[in-house]
Amino acid sequence: MRPVPKSWRKGLFAVAASAALVVPVAASPAGAATAATELNGSWAPFNRCPVDNPAMLATDGEDDIALCVTSASPNGTIKLGNTTATTGATNLQFGVIQHPAQGTYTVVPPAGGSIISGATTIPGGLLGLVCPSNIPVVSGICGQITNATLNKVTATVESAGTPTDFDLVAGLSSGPIVTLPIRIHLENPLLGSGCYLGSTSNPIVLHPGNLSAPTLGVTLFDPNGATNPDGSLLQIALTGASQGDSTFSVPKSSGCGLGGLLNGVLDLKTGLPAASGKSNLVLNNASTYTSGLSAPGLVVPDAGKILSENWHAGVK
Repeated sequence: MRPVPKSWRKGLFAVAASAALVVPVAASPAGAATAATELNGSWAPFNRCPVDNPAMLATDGEDDIALCVTSASPNGTIKLGNTTATTGATNLQFGVIQHPAQGTYTVVPPAGGSIISGATTIPGGLLGLVCPSNIPVVSGICGQITNATLNKVTATVESAGTPTDFDLVAGLSSGPIVTLPIRIHLENPLLGSGCYLGSTSNPIVLHPGNLSAPTLGVTLFDPNGATNPDGSLLQIALTGASQGDSTFSVPKSSGCGLGGLLNGVLDLKTGLPAASGKSNLVLNNASTYTSGLSAPGLVVPDAGKILSENWHAGVK
């Protein structure tokens, strides 16, 4: 087994723990994530790692070290004000550049955004969110909801900026691991296409942390993804953990209905804006993986380029 380089010894296992977080439903700056690449073996979880990002490629393996991070959860719950919904399968991915001398870290999201998953269905639909109402125009809209299609409301989380404040050590404790700005897109034929909770200028800011301790596993593997006790790549796995956050606030809705007609009614029914402590996120049974060169210091100054080449060698 190759030794872990000094620059990784204090942070490597924490990287995996620190990455143990996910937030519900799909995300990207444009609301649609970049298609994932199918990879072999130990590379499989890292199908959206931004290894070809210029910042990742420029890492030398000594002053800057590039890593791939991914975390997934099969289900969970999210409470926004007075509304609670079940989340589906979720996935969070990004690159991390470790700066050993400074003790800092830079998050590099994939081009399409860090978070992807299926949309969450809001219980009660539009009838539950805005009806009944004593506002004549809104009452008229409520009267139009005559079938399940018009009533169904889905919520999709979208990235609202680049994650920041990544904390490796926090991954081994219960503290905040990363600052994650998001917005939530509410979709329904009568809400229109621009109904959101949060925005890029006023996002919902999550600070996810571990809610339970994960199980740790370590694997060395070859560039093609095959397990090898003398492999040049290292994977850290943390499984069976839960993550969450109950500190985030949720702003008022915007763009809901023609000319924002339904904003106020929706806010009143759902209890928005919701201050910190009024909302909650829990993601169950998360599996988190972190990977990088097992000895990046041996390939200075080309570590970032070699990591990219190895990732591409694992493509099916």
